[in-house]
Amino acid sequence: MKFLVFKKETFIFFLAVGIMLTAISAWFLFKAGDTAVFNQQSEDTVREIHMVTGEFKTTMKNGNQLEAYRWDPGTILVEKGEKVNLYISGINGEKHPFHIEGTNIKGVVGKGEEVLVPLQFNKEGTYRLICETHSNRKHNGPMIAYIIVD
Repeated sequence: MKFLVFKKETFIFFLAVGIMLTAISAWFLFKAGDTAVFNQQSEDTVREIHMVTGEFKTTMKNGNQLEAYRWDPGTILVEKGEKVNLYISGINGEKHPFHIEGTNIKGVVGKGEEVLVPLQFNKEGTYRLICETHSNRKHNGPMIAYIIVD
């Protein structure tokens, strides 16, 4: 019969390491005074949303090319009355003149440029961000993003 024998110093070492690991784990799990709060916004806070212009391109077996332009992200969720700064970066396509349906908001984003569009909707609904250059399939679209106000 074999027994596992620890010296007193070895036992104290493992006990000290165990206590230290327990203390460190407890500190990370229960950081005193820290409170995680998600999506809390004050009245003065302006939320930033970043969007890019994107292009999908492929060559068919017959040699014809297909292109489609999109806003990314394609859907944005905004609270009614929330202040939002929408930053649109032009990545693909030379320029994209756009408007937001149901509003007076319009602008143009060019390749390599970033456009700031301040938003605040006081009416719930779905608003479409439409690129006027790529408004339908004939023009490699439709390039439409949806702004859902809840």
